[in-house]
Amino acid sequence: MADKNLKTSARPDLATLAGLTLALGGIIGGLILEGGHLSQILQGTAAMIVFGGTLGAVMVTMPISTLKGAAKRLLAVFVEKSHSPEDAIETIIGYATKARKNGIVSLEAEADTIADPFLRKALSLAVDGTDLQELRKMMELDIALEEQRGESAAKVFEAAGGYAPTIGIIGAVLGLIQVMQKLADIEEVGRGIGVAFVATVYGVGSANIFFLPAGNKIRARVARDIQMKELMLEGIVGIVEGLNPKLIRLKLSAYLERTAAGGVKSGASERQAARAVEA
Repeated sequence: MADKNLKTSARPDLATLAGLTLALGGIIGGLILEGGHLSQILQGTAAMIVFGGTLGAVMVTMPISTLKGAAKRLLAVFVEKSHSPEDAIETIIGYATKARKNGIVSLEAEADTIADPFLRKALSLAVDGTDLQELRKMMELDIALEEQRGESAAKVFEAAGGYAPTIGIIGAVLGLIQVMQKLADIEEVGRGIGVAFVATVYGVGSANIFFLPAGNKIRARVARDIQMKELMLEGIVGIVEGLNPKLIRLKLSAYLERTAAGGVKSGASERQAARAVEA
């Protein structure tokens, strides 16, 4: 029934792609305008030191399970997958209308066919007659765990952003050590110093262009997912309470206003806001 309208949209994140292109283009363009050449910053050894060292430091810092979770969420930096809040509201209103006419048990067939696992679980619990408070606690636990997993993934990239510049400095020092052994040839010394500092460019650049922004993007994605789950939960709670579908729509419309304003809250503050609307 209404769930056929609740589709997950997947599209490239143009902001990420455009941002990376603009950042790299600006840096490389500036180098060329200053008379430099791309080959001057394409140093395999520097890349190996910075990215290998950064990965190793992150592996020491984070549990392997957290690293695997962060790797899976890396796709979320480049691809945006989300439900439309409008479609979710229409889906829930459809369930509420049917439940009001025929009783909540009439939604049992729909509950088994819902694609979204969170909404399917919430509606199944409602159909099974789970106590409202227990239903809310169970679903809020799912939300909290999802929020925790997303935060852990974001911290992996933030940790990489913290280590990369320092590893870049280590690479530069290693390069300078090699340069100091060639002091007899001043031309070779000048060229060697330039190559040595490429590692610093890699470290600082990767941290500020990718690692730190990626952590923030993952955190933003999780916040949007949490908001959608909050919307679904409040809709199901309204159905269990037997609220008029018009009142449910009015309550859920607050989520649309927060989305339009960019005011995505997280965790407990979001749940408190939802309960305030319910009250």
